[in-house]
Amino acid sequence: MQYIVYIGKNTQTITHFSQLSEGKIAVTENTYEATRWLSQCDNKKPAIILFEKGNKKRDLADISYLHNKFYHTYIVLITDSLTKDESILYLKSGICNTLSPNETKDNFDHTVEFILNRQHQFQTALQNQKSIKQFHLPLIKRIFDIVFSSIALICLSPLLILVAIAIRLESKGPVVYKSKRVGSNYRVFDFLKFRSMYSNADKRLKEFNNLNQYKGDQEITENAENTQKEQTIESDEVLLVSDDYIIPEQEYIAQKSVEKKNSFVKLENDPRITKVGRFIRKYSIDELPQLINILRGDMSIVGNRPLPLYEAELLTSDEYIDRFMAPAGLTGLWQVEKRGDAGKMSAEERKLLDIQYAKNYSFGMDMKIILKTATAFVQKENV
Repeated sequence: MQYIVYIGKNTQTITHFSQLSEGKIAVTENTYEATRWLSQCDNKKPAIILFEKGNKKRDLADISYLHNKFYHTYIVLITDSLTKDESILYLKSGICNTLSPNETKDNFDHTVEFILNRQHQFQTALQNQKSIKQFHLPLIKRIFDIVFSSIALICLSPLLILVAIAIRLESKGPVVYKSKRVGSNYRVFDFLKFRSMYSNADKRLKEFNNLNQYKGDQEITENAENTQKEQTIESDEVLLVSDDYIIPEQEYIAQKSVEKKNSFVKLENDPRITKVGRFIRKYSIDELPQLINILRGDMSIVGNRPLPLYEAELLTSDEYIDRFMAPAGLTGLWQVEKRGDAGKMSAEERKLLDIQYAKNYSFGMDMKIILKTATAFVQKENV
């Protein structure tokens, strides 16, 4: 089997490597010829390129081209020596290793064996990836998402403009808030919402700890409780923010170390929320920029709520994997189940409803959820 391509013109070096490889080598004078040969090869055959060092500028351009076109190919530079600066440049262009023009048989065989094992592992990984369960959005659902979100954006554009102006007039900061969220198949994307809080108000979270709606449900160890009592909020403390849950990063790490799974903070009458923010939250207007996410294909009209990274990392076990086998949605099953009941639903209940939707969703079910959302979202949440 021919699995080695030599690019170069040095007859002595070509003869030497032909002997080392026992004739299993294809010799080409330039990158163009090598590209033609590799393109005609069976993709299942591993390919090794031995690239003879020549003019540095031309070499770097050719190696970069080969690396980008045949990203699975292992490129070895044939050279006597390299300076430190040259090593960095050649590595960046795509060189994986170097061999001497007078390489020994043992070292050559060892290098080839390593490369072939690496190629085998790469192919195995690709096959395993194809066998992993993945969610594929039905075509009818995608068409509906595009049509619905497009019409909604056009019809709601006056409202969107007024809200943007109101947010900017009341407080400084960006009109639209972006955060990384995890959607279907664990894909990460930029999640959009109208900003509803003062830009720096979240730095005083612990001053509002007595307002925490979930405080009574938390199972915190005695050590964690003592630590929380003794802590004072730092002005630069990092917070992890969900839709309506907020937890300081240090507290999250501490509670994660004792396998705390639902470390959420929800505040009643949260003083960090602006007047405009309170209004747009009450009527879910802050969610409207997600219509752009839907047009992009990040989300669907109906699905499971995309999770912040720190929450998603806790749901990677077989027990909860199915909640990611559904589209990320603007609205969903749990949003219409108990939203009118002050929005009080445990994290476990939400997870179970997400899994229920992922396993049973249909176009008809989506229509029912949309109709329920139209009436449920206007009910006042006592947050």
